[in-house]
Amino acid sequence: MTEGRRGGLRGWSAARGAVSSGLRFTSLRLRLVVVFGLVALTAAVSASGIAYWLNREAVLTRAQDAALDDFEREMQAHASTLPLHPTAAQLEVAARQMTEDGRLFSVLLVAEDADGTQVRGSSDTSALHGFTLEDVPEPLRKAVDKEQPITSGNKHAYHLYWQRVVDEDRPYLVGGAKVIGGGPTGYMLKSLEPEAKDLNSLAWSLGIATGLALVGAALLAQAAAGTVLKPVHRLGIAAHRLGEGKLDTRLRVSGTDELAELSRTFNRAAESLEKQVADMSARDEASRRFVADMSHELRTPLTAITAVTEVLEEELDAETGSLDPMIEPAVRLVVSETRRLNDLVENLMEVTRFDAGTARLVLDDVDIADQITACIDARAWLDAVELDAERGIMARLDPRRLDVILANLIGNALKHGGSPVRVSVREEGEDLLIEVRDNGPGIAEDVLPHVFDRFYKASASRPRSEGSGLGLSIALENAHIHGGGIIAANSPKGGAVFALRLPRDASPLIAEDPGHSGDAAGEGSGREGNGG
Repeated sequence: MTEGRRGGLRGWSAARGAVSSGLRFTSLRLRLVVVFGLVALTAAVSASGIAYWLNREAVLTRAQDAALDDFEREMQAHASTLPLHPTAAQLEVAARQMTEDGRLFSVLLVAEDADGTQVRGSSDTSALHGFTLEDVPEPLRKAVDKEQPITSGNKHAYHLYWQRVVDEDRPYLVGGAKVIGGGPTGYMLKSLEPEAKDLNSLAWSLGIATGLALVGAALLAQAAAGTVLKPVHRLGIAAHRLGEGKLDTRLRVSGTDELAELSRTFNRAAESLEKQVADMSARDEASRRFVADMSHELRTPLTAITAVTEVLEEELDAETGSLDPMIEPAVRLVVSETRRLNDLVENLMEVTRFDAGTARLVLDDVDIADQITACIDARAWLDAVELDAERGIMARLDPRRLDVILANLIGNALKHGGSPVRVSVREEGEDLLIEVRDNGPGIAEDVLPHVFDRFYKASASRPRSEGSGLGLSIALENAHIHGGGIIAANSPKGGAVFALRLPRDASPLIAEDPGHSGDAAGEGSGREGNGG
């Protein structure tokens, strides 16, 4: 009887599955928990899988080796003592003897009697069903019956072979060997269900351990996320406050880790930003104060100069012609430039009020058509302007500031676009839309974004013009203080279009402004610029 063994087919295999997810996680906390969970799950599944596989092989190999060793001993003790041509009864007795003493396997002996007929004997003591030759896989039978050549490395013609099989979801171990020198062939059948139950219990235990590890990883990730994200959350709140203009925002710093260093960096950046903004505000305030002081200081000499130029202008217009014709052009130039300088000073003072936030509305109920007509008539533009506005369209606005807006828009259209200039008014819900169209070539595309910039010149070849360069800027500021705005564009039919949109009632703006005094007489009501 030989002891050689050859591995056979496995009876069952582990199931595998794959799960894919198309979810997108936007929460950093959730991403941290998921990453921790995936890492823990991967580690736990890998460890559990390795542990299960090692235990599975150990359990099955131990049970398999024990059963095959017992079967081999019983074959030597009983099957080898049978006659060369035993009867079926002799085979059955030997098979029963091989399974005595609590052997947990069934035995089937196969031989030929004296007539050459195949006879069989089965123990059938512990099998779940009758053990027959059909229960033995054909490849195993062929391997057992195959005679091996005798060589230096192989001293026996026949060997013991085994194979694991599954029948009706039940695992079995089937082994077979042939008595050397003639005699019966023996097969054994052992149920591996006890081992399978033990392995299932082990798999459940490992699964529970994996679940507990996953829960622990999620709790650990939650704690870690709280530790990491709390400073990040505070940093986000501080950055938001800093963006709202609260430049004194600082973070409390504790520790020496990367987050603490990030907080220190934020505090240094906030401190530097606060200092720079304070310096810029101081310089801006100084500039506004200088412009305001300069404008006020210029008013006194300008008053005297204006009085003199008015006298000279009256002399120019007098029929007596008392002025020397040689100095008449110079006098006219002085008169013109004095007016221009006076307009510039008034505009600068108005600009400083807007920059300082001290400009206020003085509201009154006005008829828009009458207001536009008064603006045009006061500047002698009746022959050059066409008005398309129905009388009776009332609005509660600041008449002086509306006059400034209209004077600048219409004056700019007459100066740069040419007559006739068309002014139209229409109602759009709670707003008024006033459009000023000229008959000129339009505004260059590269100039359009800058038409409301202060002191902007559309052409470098004309650095000096009759206007102050502040008219359209002041018009836009006056529209903004009403809660409206102005848009400059080119008409498809030619010419430029300035669209002024104002609310029909600006009273809510005064109610929202706690610093509004209700009277802006102190701001001055001198002549405003009427051109860009």
